[in-house]
Amino acid sequence: MAYFDAASAAPLHPIARQALQASLDEGWADPARLYREGRRARVLLDAAREAAAEAVGCRPDELTFTSSGTRAVHTGVAGALAGRRRVGRHLIVSAVEHSSVLHSAELLEGAGGAVTQVAVDRTGLVDPAAYGDALREDTALACLQSANHEVGTEQPVGAVAEVCREAGVPLLVDAAQSLGWGPVDGDWSLLTASAHKWGGPSGVGLLVVRKGVRFAAQGPVDERESGRAPGFENIPAIVAAAASLRAVRAEAAEEAVRLRELTDRIRARVPRLVSDAEVVGHPVRRLPGVVTFSCLYVDGEALLHELDREGFSVSSGSSCTSSTLTPSHVLRAMGVLSEGNVRVSLPLGTAEEDVERFLAVLPGAVSAVREKLGAPVVSEVVREEDVLVVDSLGKRCPIPVIELAKVIGDVPMGGLVRVLSDDEAARLDIPAWCEMRGQEYVGAETAAKGTAYVVRRVS
Repeated sequence: MAYFDAASAAPLHPIARQALQASLDEGWADPARLYREGRRARVLLDAAREAAAEAVGCRPDELTFTSSGTRAVHTGVAGALAGRRRVGRHLIVSAVEHSSVLHSAELLEGAGGAVTQVAVDRTGLVDPAAYGDALREDTALACLQSANHEVGTEQPVGAVAEVCREAGVPLLVDAAQSLGWGPVDGDWSLLTASAHKWGGPSGVGLLVVRKGVRFAAQGPVDERESGRAPGFENIPAIVAAAASLRAVRAEAAEEAVRLRELTDRIRARVPRLVSDAEVVGHPVRRLPGVVTFSCLYVDGEALLHELDREGFSVSSGSSCTSSTLTPSHVLRAMGVLSEGNVRVSLPLGTAEEDVERFLAVLPGAVSAVREKLGAPVVSEVVREEDVLVVDSLGKRCPIPVIELAKVIGDVPMGGLVRVLSDDEAARLDIPAWCEMRGQEYVGAETAAKGTAYVVRRVS
């Protein structure tokens, strides 16, 4: 089985396993105690903090270990907002942030605060100037991920940090996807990360708060971790997380070159092997091991099952999966095709042979799914004057797009097709189909039921 979902959770690094097993014997006691066992545990905890701080590029006393990357984000956002509550309650985030950041933003809005989402282009990239335009006198905090978790696009953190610094606004960077590859550039103020993204054990997150940043921890606190992460530290897991971070950093430069070549291979060959496929994400500014593509006329869940049967573990941001009924917020913000979406994220040590085998089986897997969906019965096709109406109400991704593709040739050049759909994915996928197939997307109209998506045939 080839595991190609390292962006969700990287396999446990051998160094992490060794460190975890060794520290179970030495790091079980309370590090706050002065007796021998406590002192041993404190030595391990302090050494792990110093190693992690060195990898991040911060002072050890600026770094807090939390119970997860999500907890680090929630604590960091809440503490920074509370620390600057006299300034205001305005938060800036990008439209493609991890759900942990967006959930924190929703909580602020629910409590009467204000949130501005900065848009991205079709590659998933933010414009630093847009962060400058979003800044207000009452802006308390800005957030930006270092690299996107779904498409791998790396963000211009340094430029955004400079814009925020000039305005006196702290920037929180979610570095979960990139920290294993290197430190985050720029004059950022807060940083979060998660150990299981770089091959450490799950249940360990990092929160860094630079000295001088106003921060007020929220909720009950105790003497642990500067009051920012209450509860007994999981010292064996923390030691393993720090050891594995150091280990993957030692391998990062060489592995980045190798994995980038493999993902470049996938990016170049998928459009040649699979018809009507779109590779998404920035072609250059991206993580070494991540490549994402979408396929027209494909059910995302069915494609993942086909690939699983062929021995490949991948993930998807498609709305056609059992875990969601709406497209990925990242793909939606980028305005790219969501149906039949596949994210391949290669772990360290991925064999070239596995990538070649993936490329060999992918066309057949896509064809198998398309064959199952290739003969849908168009519910109703009627003409309203010079407009062809396709009723796809009650049908889910990718059926509305398949039905559109089947009838577009039945209208004359310049003629219109109205696709009636109540599937949220159609709002994204029909315009994306038009761009891929050289047709004109006219727009969406409110219908008696659902929405009517209007397409003009121009080719």
